[in-house]
Amino acid sequence: MIGYSKAHTNIALIKYWGKKDEKLMLPMNNSISLTIDAFYSETWVNFKKELTKDVFILNDKKQSEKETTKVEKFLNDARSLSQTKLFAEVKSVNHVPTAAGLASSASGMAALAGSVAASLDLPLDNISLSRLARHGSGSACRSIYGGFAEWEQGQDDLTSYAVPLKENLTSFPLAMVFILINGEKKKISSREGMAHTVKTSAFYPGWLETIEEDLAQARTAIAKEDFLSLGEVTERNALKMHGTMLGANPPFTYFAPGTIKAMAEIAKARENGIPAFFTMDAGPNVKVLVEQKNLKSLLGHLEKTFPKEDLVVAFPSKGIEVKKENLI
Repeated sequence: MIGYSKAHTNIALIKYWGKKDEKLMLPMNNSISLTIDAFYSETWVNFKKELTKDVFILNDKKQSEKETTKVEKFLNDARSLSQTKLFAEVKSVNHVPTAAGLASSASGMAALAGSVAASLDLPLDNISLSRLARHGSGSACRSIYGGFAEWEQGQDDLTSYAVPLKENLTSFPLAMVFILINGEKKKISSREGMAHTVKTSAFYPGWLETIEEDLAQARTAIAKEDFLSLGEVTERNALKMHGTMLGANPPFTYFAPGTIKAMAEIAKARENGIPAFFTMDAGPNVKVLVEQKNLKSLLGHLEKTFPKEDLVVAFPSKGIEVKKENLI
């Protein structure tokens, strides 16, 4: 049986940065995200008797052993759960620039979790899929849901998974504008950056001390559909996360010159009466949260500085799609 899954990227509004357990992918804090429709991954998984090792094909290109390692590790976890010894052929199409801070691992690993679960007849309820996706990439656990989701940090493998906060946003019409600064693979992976920050940053304790306050404000803003409150805490939280990296030893940053320019333009937009707020993940690209009623005005403002082709508009997306396909 071939398992198929399609999962969208999610953008963390309240970030997680740092793990308390690298093996189990347990984060140091909860996080809240918005799943969006512009970027997504599709994956097909087929466990075959004739295979002598796992095969990973990404965007129609067979990947090397080194590039297959992360997928292979995930498949080993799944094999343990299902008690199969078969190897798998994994075909994935990433409609996201890979490793550029656009949450490609979130959609990719969520889609892998869904397709593996379908192929091996593992539980397909959302909590089980969320927990399984976390094994591949922490943020992937949030891509199981549409709209807003919160990743509960948990204390062990069973208690760390995402839950929905608000999936139907019909009455809270939001949009997100991606300002594509740089689509190249980043030099420092998120995993490396987190570990270095937790270990060496003088600012990291301050991050942990204030995260619960940010989470509480975001939850309340989402429940009350208070855009300004949500935008303010989103922007503040992103800057704090990136600030922890500047306090690391040695310090590092994911910002590029265009990142700074984009942040300045969002501040100008607000000065001009356009409520919009930015966030950045571990990469140079900037994401801008805006209400749909102000989207046209925001794009008009940004197009004065950035090429139209570097501005991608996204809207809240539905959750993961999973199905089984019969062998032909």
